[in-house]
Amino acid sequence: MSIDPRDITRLAEEYTAAWNSGSPQNVAACFAEDGEIVINRGTPWRGRSGIAEMAAGFFADVPDMKLTCDGVRCAGSHVVYLWTFTGHAAETANALTVHGWEEWDVGDDLKVKASRGWYDSEDYARQVAGGTD
Repeated sequence: MSIDPRDITRLAEEYTAAWNSGSPQNVAACFAEDGEIVINRGTPWRGRSGIAEMAAGFFADVPDMKLTCDGVRCAGSHVVYLWTFTGHAAETANALTVHGWEEWDVGDDLKVKASRGWYDSEDYARQVAGGTD
């Protein structure tokens, strides 16, 4: 199946807006009912309720999170969504700038069926702690 790149661009815009809304349910709505997300090979969050739980955790950790879409690439129904988020760590109030990406499998309904997300967790922890190296 091949998806029109314009539809993928719209999905990326919706996903970015969902994260920037601060609503875990808006993030989850971008996924299929039985969708899932795995971050850095961790435990998958499954279904929209699991995905909302994952998003709520990020919002709790970075309450002023602002997500930017840095680019989108697609091949058929496989998509790479490049992102940067900024904000402040709830724990320390330290400024954060985190870069990463998600690899999506997208269904005919233009919902994310599976996402494999990646970011440098060591750099994130360093920023939360206030390190400059």
